[in-house]
Amino acid sequence: MTYRGLVEIESETAGPSISLAANLSHIIPGKSNNQVIGGDFPLAQIIIDQLPPGTQVHASDRYGPSAYSLTARITTTAADGGTKFYFLKCADTVQGKVMLEGQFESMKELYKFASGFVPKPYTWGQLNVSGPDIYYLLMDFIEMTNQNPDPVQLCTKLVGLHQASVSPTGMFGFHVVSCPGQLPQQTTWNPSWVDYYVQLLRGAMRLNTTINGRWKNLEQCVDRLISHVVPQVLGPLESDGRTVKPCLIHGNLWDGNIGTDFETGEVYIFASSAHYAHNEMEVAMWRGNLNKMVSSKVYLNNYLSRTGISEPAEQFDDRNRIYSVYHTLHESACENGSSFREQCYDNLNYLINKYAPFDEGEDVVQEDEW
Repeated sequence: MTYRGLVEIESETAGPSISLAANLSHIIPGKSNNQVIGGDFPLAQIIIDQLPPGTQVHASDRYGPSAYSLTARITTTAADGGTKFYFLKCADTVQGKVMLEGQFESMKELYKFASGFVPKPYTWGQLNVSGPDIYYLLMDFIEMTNQNPDPVQLCTKLVGLHQASVSPTGMFGFHVVSCPGQLPQQTTWNPSWVDYYVQLLRGAMRLNTTINGRWKNLEQCVDRLISHVVPQVLGPLESDGRTVKPCLIHGNLWDGNIGTDFETGEVYIFASSAHYAHNEMEVAMWRGNLNKMVSSKVYLNNYLSRTGISEPAEQFDDRNRIYSVYHTLHESACENGSSFREQCYDNLNYLINKYAPFDEGEDVVQEDEW
């Protein structure tokens, strides 16, 4: 699937297709050890057969909201006689395939380096139904509380993930396309952090233009940031003998993708769109107005106290801001502009005015020219 193909698909859909629930209702429910399975979410035999040997499935029920998919909790008895729950996510169309494959591979990679930080992923695949293709993702189910995550525990685990992870290529990127929200990010492997960041940013800008159309001089500001600001703010990370380690990051670590286990109090992260990046890219998402919990400085301070700040340290806040530009630009494409585009635009103008202001006579495109 080409980048253009994904953009065209996503310009037509911003969530689960209207037909997803209808098509799921056409699934022929499977049986577990010849017993009928209860619940209001039909469970296909192909999913039942992926569960560990000796599992007895009792019910499959719709569970929780999800912006771009339908989700369920599967209730079982494990081979040892204990109760075991699984989490099932379903999505349709080609983009549903890309999204769930990316999420499975992301969670699998996270689990490899931090098994106590993410629910265990089991498998993903395609359901055998007529009509639009439907895909599924199967993971451990963890009952989460509504409490704010403990900042010490969250940041200790996050730092552990970033420090333990090792890029399989030694480069920045990921081996499949991962999707923050429902849209793809450009994760082709790249040996340079500066070039990889530009790759991500240009991809998010193309998504915005394709889905939302042109707006103010947003594209001009992004071009200015890339040509004049990025070399000054990110370039020093890879100069004077400095290097950036490609760290595995969650990639979409906002409030809604962090939870605390109701029974154990352990903090978990989920719904990942992972890739190997500069570790500071992870916490730049906490800058956005979307977050009500992790936007608190206690989280950023806890993280930085454990991992330290990349040199030059005096540019940390500007790096944090420039990384936030990417996150909010991508979210703007996912959410049809909204406040994310305004946040992105404000940070773009701050950085441009500080490092590379437009000349007085330079032609700056205004909103009413579009």
